Amino acid sequence: MAADKKIARRRGAWICFQDESGVSLLPVVRASWAPKGVTPVLHHRFSWKRMSMTGVLAYRPDRSRSAFVFSMTDGSYNTDKLIEFLTELRTHFAGEQVILIWDGLMAHRSKAMTAWLATQRDWLHVERLPAYAPELNPIEQAWGNMKSTELANLCPDILDEVRIATHPDRLELRPVSQLP
Repeated sequence: MAADKKIARRRGAWICFQDESGVSLLPVVRASWAPKGVTPVLHHRFSWKRMSMTGVLAYRPDRSRSAFVFSMTDGSYNTDKLIEFLTELRTHFAGEQVILIWDGLMAHRSKAMTAWLATQRDWLHVERLPAYAPELNPIEQAWGNMKSTELANLCPDILDEVRIATHPDRLELRPVSQLP
């Protein structure tokens, strides 16, 4: 990680941690408060409809700027959908250099993704996290926080209710300069 930071500083690049997370219409059940003697009850439809989120937590090596880039799709992210997201990421960073750090998801390692990444070397450098090490990816904490706060005990009827609850404008994000 220290080597990535040196490379990023030398290139003037953003360091971007990327990950995907899935949610469904089933509620994320969390402990809650209720009047004494009244058990809280969640009413939902037992629907398995799913959507996925992908996001990037990005920062400058000197901690001068940070960004959260976020996208949602019905179903799961595959190689084509991730390439679309990375294309949006390129537009977001408007020609700046990016070092992307992500896990070993199969869509990240596919032949189509490898071929596409080879055409993006002018702005994008990719590093992989070690296997089974989600604690090294800070965006995992963002997903965990979202599921334990915004989605906790939410019983949506449609996926649009989940989209509204997880919209980035509703999340409490602190600038990198305020992080420990």
